[in-house]
Formats: sequence, C-alpha cells, structure tokens
Amino acid sequence: MRAVKVRVGFGFGVRTTLNDHGFGDVVDALEGLGFDSLWLSERISGEAPDPLVGMAFAAGRTRRLKFGMSVMVLPGRNPVVLAKELATLDRLSGGRLLPAFGLGVADPQEQQAFGVDRSERARRFDEALTVVRGCWEQERLTHHGEYFRYDDLAVLPKPSQAHLDVWLGGIAPSELKRVGRLSDGWLPSFVTPQDAARGREVVEQVAAEHGRSIDPEHFGALIPYSDGPVPDRLLATLARRRPDLEDPSVLVPQGWDAVLALIDQFVAVGTSKFVVLPLVEPATPAAWVRHLEDAAPAVLARQT
Repeated sequence: MRAVKVRVGFGFGVRTTLNDHGFGDVVDALEGLGFDSLWLSERISGEAPDPLVGMAFAAGRTRRLKFGMSVMVLPGRNPVVLAKELATLDRLSGGRLLPAFGLGVADPQEQQAFGVDRSERARRFDEALTVVRGCWEQERLTHHGEYFRYDDLAVLPKPSQAHLDVWLGGIAPSELKRVGRLSDGWLPSFVTPQDAARGREVVEQVAAEHGRSIDPEHFGALIPYSDGPVPDRLLATLARRRPDLEDPSVLVPQGWDAVLALIDQFVAVGTSKFVVLPLVEPATPAAWVRHLEDAAPAVLARQT
C-alpha cells in the first residue's frame, strides 16, 4: 500500500453552539494554527449553524483552510439549486470545498423538516446526487428520473475544481455499496480501524464492479474524542449507535496521546484523512481557541 498524505481537520458537530461572533474566532484559530479543514454538521432542530452558510462565512475570512460538511442532508433539497450554490462557493473560495452528503438522521422531527418519507430517502438521495454531479460536469443536463426531470438545462458557474470530489459516510452494507457506486471518498464516523479496513474492502470491490475506483488518498474517518472520562449519557448514545461493540468507549480516545495512537492505527490500514471532534465542546469561544492551541502541536505532527 503506497504512502498517502495524512491530513487532520476539526469538526464542530451537531451539538455545537458556535453560531454567533465566536464562530469567527474559532475559524480564525483553525486557519492560523494550520489545521487542514473545518467540518460542519447539519441539524435543523439544533444550535449548529447551517453548513452552507457557515462554510461561506468561513471561506470569506480565510485563505487556506478547506471546509466540508459532515454531513449535509441531500434528500429534500433542490439538487439544481444546491449544485449552483456549492459550485459558487467552490469558485469564490479558490477550490477549497469538500462536499459530503448523507441521507439524514433517523429522527421524525428532522425528517419532517426535510419533507421526505423515510422509505424514499435512499432513492431520492441517489437520484439527487446524480443530478448534482450532472450540473457540475455537463454543459447542459438532460435527466428523466423518478423524482427529477430536466431538459437541456444549463447550470453555471461550474466549480473551480475540475472534478469536485464527493465524500459519503456510513458503515451499513447498503451505505458501503453506495460509497462504492457513487462517491469519490469515504468518511465514516464512530468506527474502529478494523471497521475501516473491512469497509474499504467492500467499497473497493463494489467500485470495481461498477468500473470505478476510489483514490487511495480518499479514505478517512471522523474521530470523536474526550479530554477525560466519557459522560454516561454519551456512552449510552454510542451504545445505541454501535450495539455490536462490547465496549463503545473504544470509539472515543481520551487525551491527545490516545487520539494520536488511534490515528496511527487508522493510517496503518490505509486511512489518511481525519476529522477530529470533541464530544464535550469547550464552554466558550475563548476556551475553544485555547483548546485548539493545545491540540495543534500534537495533532498536526501527524500531518505529512
């Protein structure tokens, strides 16, 4: 397996309350300290800022920092309008966008907000992603599908990046197959290095079956971490998310030494792009900045 470039970004997560002037302070710290990227999550019913708006704000006050969504819900959005919005953001930022899409959390309130029945989410997702790609890559799009129909549709501008890579997540069998069929990169969350190795085999096999391949540089993982013991309420959430694990706390390294050790284990199985996410958010923007300053020397030492 050839050497790959290791990169580390920071995620704010769905529980973040960084949605006012403090957001900019933390973005400035990420840029100034040299972190690779910022990742914003989507939750209509939570305090987290809208990913598209947050990324645009971050792009306007930085010059190097990349930014992505972990993840943006695709079913329920107009794929043509979204394609134009993201292409515009990629151009205005000089090609720093890292788009990542998902089906949305299995929560009745969130599903109500997006207006898509749970039974239709997967089919709508697959078709909407096809439309988004078509808008970016074709001069004029003609598409006749189950949910969307367009004839000779021109969508401009095109993204700055010649090929705007799309990242997908998930570790369920259906999700891994979707990654292999449709994505340019895999960014699962709440996984072990062993999960990553097994999932990669499935992704690459399915991609080959569809005449595709995933760049070896495009296998990543979102790593939640804690400065101390993981609160019981969060352990309970992890246990519900990964009932197959006897001890779900293995998903959450405690302290930077443990984070680095886990990153090394992932790198050993070919994973090279990481989003680290504090399970318990620093209490204030100033505390966030101090947290990033403490993290930078250790975490960025793993970048190659």
